[in-house]
Amino acid sequence: MKRVGVFLCWCGSNIAGTVDVGRVAEKVRLLPGVVYVEENKYTCSEPGQASIMKAIKEHDLERVVVASCSPRLHEPTFRRTLEAAGMNPYHLEMANIREHCSWVHTDREEATAKAFDIVRMAVAKALRNEALQPGRISIEKKALVLGGGIAGIQAALDIADAGHQVILVEREPTIGGRMAQLDKTFPTLDCSSCILTPKMVDCAKHPNITLYTYSELEKVEGYIGNFNVTIRKKARGVDEALCTGCGLCQTKCPVKVDSEFDVGVGKRKAIYTPFPQAVPNKPVIDKENCRYHKTGKCRICERVCEAKAIRFDQEDTIIEEKVGAIVVATGFDLFDLETYGEYGYGLYPDVISSLQFERLINASGPTEGKIRRPSDQEVPRSVAFVLCVGSRDDQKGVSYCSRACCMYSVKHATQYREKVKDGRAFVFYMDIRTPGKAYEEFYRRSSVDYGVEYIRGRPSKIYQKGKKLVVRAEDTLLGRPVEVEVDMVVLAPAMVPKHDAAKMAQTLGVSYDGYGFLNEAHPKLRPVETNTAGIYLAGACQGPKDIPDTVAQAGAAAAKVAALFSQDELTTEPMVARVDEALCSGCLWCKPVCPYKAIEAKTITERVAGRTVTREVASVNVGLCQGCGACTVACRDGAMNLAGFTNDQVLAEVDDLLADLRPACGV
Repeated sequence: MKRVGVFLCWCGSNIAGTVDVGRVAEKVRLLPGVVYVEENKYTCSEPGQASIMKAIKEHDLERVVVASCSPRLHEPTFRRTLEAAGMNPYHLEMANIREHCSWVHTDREEATAKAFDIVRMAVAKALRNEALQPGRISIEKKALVLGGGIAGIQAALDIADAGHQVILVEREPTIGGRMAQLDKTFPTLDCSSCILTPKMVDCAKHPNITLYTYSELEKVEGYIGNFNVTIRKKARGVDEALCTGCGLCQTKCPVKVDSEFDVGVGKRKAIYTPFPQAVPNKPVIDKENCRYHKTGKCRICERVCEAKAIRFDQEDTIIEEKVGAIVVATGFDLFDLETYGEYGYGLYPDVISSLQFERLINASGPTEGKIRRPSDQEVPRSVAFVLCVGSRDDQKGVSYCSRACCMYSVKHATQYREKVKDGRAFVFYMDIRTPGKAYEEFYRRSSVDYGVEYIRGRPSKIYQKGKKLVVRAEDTLLGRPVEVEVDMVVLAPAMVPKHDAAKMAQTLGVSYDGYGFLNEAHPKLRPVETNTAGIYLAGACQGPKDIPDTVAQAGAAAAKVAALFSQDELTTEPMVARVDEALCSGCLWCKPVCPYKAIEAKTITERVAGRTVTREVASVNVGLCQGCGACTVACRDGAMNLAGFTNDQVLAEVDDLLADLRPACGV
């Protein structure tokens, strides 16, 4: 029988406060195979790890059980400890007596009994643990960044500056994202374009960055270090190599439609660049509104183009690339404000969104920074800013806080008072949240120095009264109803996932939450990684963020990619699914249940009764497999087994747990 050493952790009072660790140790010493038991206050500490290495050598231990916290937290730590002591790291077994026991119990006797059961199950499994060996795979040192907003730009620049090739894919005709639509950034009121456009230019000119705008990801295959991606570069209707960006085609185009970049408060032509500082500064033809594409007549842009760059017959291009890592920086959408019919958005022209207000106050916007009422282009002498429209609302919206809304509404109210000196700014709020450096001071300054009036209460109704809009609410601080007549209302919508975020997650093979935001591997310890190795998250695709947090996370994702690319080969996790080809019937029920697309069919040839027979069996791509075990459950033939969690090991745990019950049951 293998010689097992058991190390029981007190975790300070996290475990010892509920579990009698000493009593557990006494009972564990009597288990078959256990030759050494030790208690530590902090087993994960350097002295705790040193004691494990010392015991392995002095007691000739062949298997080690550490009873402490979640293996997700410290299993890599203890594996390295075993490896340093000369033992195969997969001879380690962890018993989670913190999250699974002490933290969920208050009765000390029950917790102690349960802790012993958990430890003896771990010992039973450890006796059957096998020596596993990690594999090695090559790494393609090229990264794919999805999304050309500030998160994607920052990640691409950081990876490129580290000396690696980057492919940046953006679905819009230009990079820049939401930040390009903003006028100023809080709390310093720096010009957003002044900060962003130099980075956009750096990104386009960087020798290590290949920029694909007006393009979308179609397919992802492969695994960490070796992803094969398919990108569709949509037809712009313009030859980018010939186009000089002179803008004459846009000037002469007779068709005007609402501008998506200006969120409907400005116009653009049917051939257009979204904004003057667009990168690349090459126009795109909107086929849905182009007169030639609709009627077969016009072609004015083609006639005036001196560079002869117009291509009405241009088709989409399919590009295939091999990359080693993927950074997802696809950003966010805004909540549909028409959900709140009582606020009149879409009904009253002077009820607008915060992003529309950004375009009105922007010097490069449709009104050149002059605040005008959409209905009559008059200067509004009073404006109401309504916060949390869709945020923190379980009934009509989303339950979470969108984080940036309070601060950008404070910014808007401040900017309004700067431009309209005699105007009145009202802010209707639930709570003002200022979770950042200098944010609280900025909020206080808006009230003290700029005279912004804050009313604590969510409006119940907004309706028109002549040329005025009436905002009806309850001031919860004063405990009385209020009605405020204003010239314009600005609603702050919740930040929500992109409309196709779920589809993107499925294409990439990563998980997403109930709202549609992409899930990180661990909210505290692995905030930029996903459970699919080699795919990282940056920015608001993971959840609502402001610009500083977005840039910080983009840099963190880039650092993870650079660390991956610092290796020539990657060590793969050996705890993956294995196929017993002798038992496999080739039904492939395992294939559709695999969330990582790691299972494919393969053909084998074998001798049966003196004849050569060819048949189909399942095959596991160890680079893709994450060891989730879904295939082992789906396999009807019992041909699938998970290394490190084999049927034999799991049943041994169950048998040991039920051993005390069998006499009572007559078994």
